[in-house]
Amino acid sequence: MRFDITYEIVTPESAEHGEADETGFTMQDVTLREAWDFLRWEGYCEASDSNTSAARWLTFYGEQDHATGDMTNYSLHFPAKLSQYSRIRIARLFRCYGVK
Repeated sequence: MRFDITYEIVTPESAEHGEADETGFTMQDVTLREAWDFLRWEGYCEASDSNTSAARWLTFYGEQDHATGDMTNYSLHFPAKLSQYSRIRIARLFRCYGVK
C-alpha cells in the first residue's frame, strides 16, 4: 500500500477567511514507514471522520510559527482499498485523538 502526504499553510490573514494560504503535496506514493518517519513528530493528530474505520485521511496539526503566526498542517491520505481495520491500526500507531 502506498500513501500520499499533503500540507497546508494557514496564515493569520488566510485564517480570517477560513482558508489555507498554500496547499500541495509533500510526498506522494510513499510507504507507511516513510510516512511514519516524516509525520511521527508533527503534533496533534485527528482522523477525518469520527468513525476512524471510515476515515480517508489523518491530519497532523503543527505548531504555530511565533514570528509569522503561520501554521503548517500535514495530512496522511489512505489508499482507497485500505481496510477499515488497517485505518484504525494506523490511527492508533500515530496516536490520533479519539481512537480507542
